[in-house]
Amino acid sequence: MRLLLWLVALMAAAIGIAVTARFNPGNVVLFYPPHRIDMSLNLFVVLLVVSFLALYGLVRAANATLKMPQRVAAYRQRRAEREGNKGMRDALKALFEGRFGHAEKAAMRAAELPENAGLAALIGARAAHRMREPARRDAWLAGIAHDNTLKTARLMTVTELLVDDHQPEAALEAVAELNASGQRHIHALQWAMKANQQARNWPEVLRLVRILDKRRALHPALSSRLRELSYEALLGGDGHDAESLRRIWATVPAQDRTVPYIAARAASAFNARGLHDEARAIAEESLKAGWDERVVRAYRDAASPFGSPSLLAQIEACETWRRERPTDAELALTLGSLCLKQKLWGKAQRYLEQALSDALEASMVREAHLKLAQMHEALGQEQEAASHYRQCALASIL
Repeated sequence: MRLLLWLVALMAAAIGIAVTARFNPGNVVLFYPPHRIDMSLNLFVVLLVVSFLALYGLVRAANATLKMPQRVAAYRQRRAEREGNKGMRDALKALFEGRFGHAEKAAMRAAELPENAGLAALIGARAAHRMREPARRDAWLAGIAHDNTLKTARLMTVTELLVDDHQPEAALEAVAELNASGQRHIHALQWAMKANQQARNWPEVLRLVRILDKRRALHPALSSRLRELSYEALLGGDGHDAESLRRIWATVPAQDRTVPYIAARAASAFNARGLHDEARAIAEESLKAGWDERVVRAYRDAASPFGSPSLLAQIEACETWRRERPTDAELALTLGSLCLKQKLWGKAQRYLEQALSDALEASMVREAHLKLAQMHEALGQEQEAASHYRQCALASIL
């Protein structure tokens, strides 16, 4: 529609100019002594318009010529930006596709554009790391070491790659630098936890697990497994004496002390050092909070000496538990073992035979036969003792 209006306007203007020129008898005289030029007004107007257009064309041509270097530079800049951005897209695509060689080459192209250099370096470092080229990886990261805008991204990348490369000490240095800048990222805490796990710094692993649990940043199964590994390492060390073991146990939070695998491991550690009273206390506290066969086994190993009031108290406690769990084989074995130590032969035999009938594990069958053999041997019943010893041996083989 607009084009049609323009055409109509041009046609009207052309008609108007033609009519005006047709009936315009005017002349123009130009004097330039000693010369004189006579021409019609119409011709003068045409020449004036043509001269203006020619001059305008010359000015535009001169201006375009003068601006040619800037235009060439702008064209090259646009081309460089297109190539750099395409290289960045190609690098990311190749990295996610697992084509790490292509990703690193594309990152090199992307890095030619200054705006992309930092992110391209991070991509190139990851690609080089996946190809097991630590020298190239470190070179990429060193290139952006002084770029404060990418400091957090660089340190997070360094931590992740060093943990993956099993260099926990270097990874923890990066974490320390990250923490010094006031950053407290959950993802950084997760990598710090993994680095401390590799470095076997178990107290720090436990501290980080508790922090991440509060923020719901760990799967419950993973949290439980990490706690188990940490306490296993802390409480299971052979280098602990009684005092060092007590100091470690004192640092365990109250809510963790009744967790079955922690309580069982701690009680076993105290038992191994002859600290049976403390082992019993730990097991009893845990069993009050929740029943677990591992804790029951540790409680059995913490049996008091013959004739002691604490041994009688253990038997009484187990009989109370037995009324609540009449088919618990582990409890029956424990109660039989305690009665055997107290030389309550009838009760010992009854509970041990009950454990045999309810046992599902070969280790429990083996231990029950062994206890029965020891009981019959103490009573001078050699034939019965030999029979249980044989069955104990068979259970060990099977």
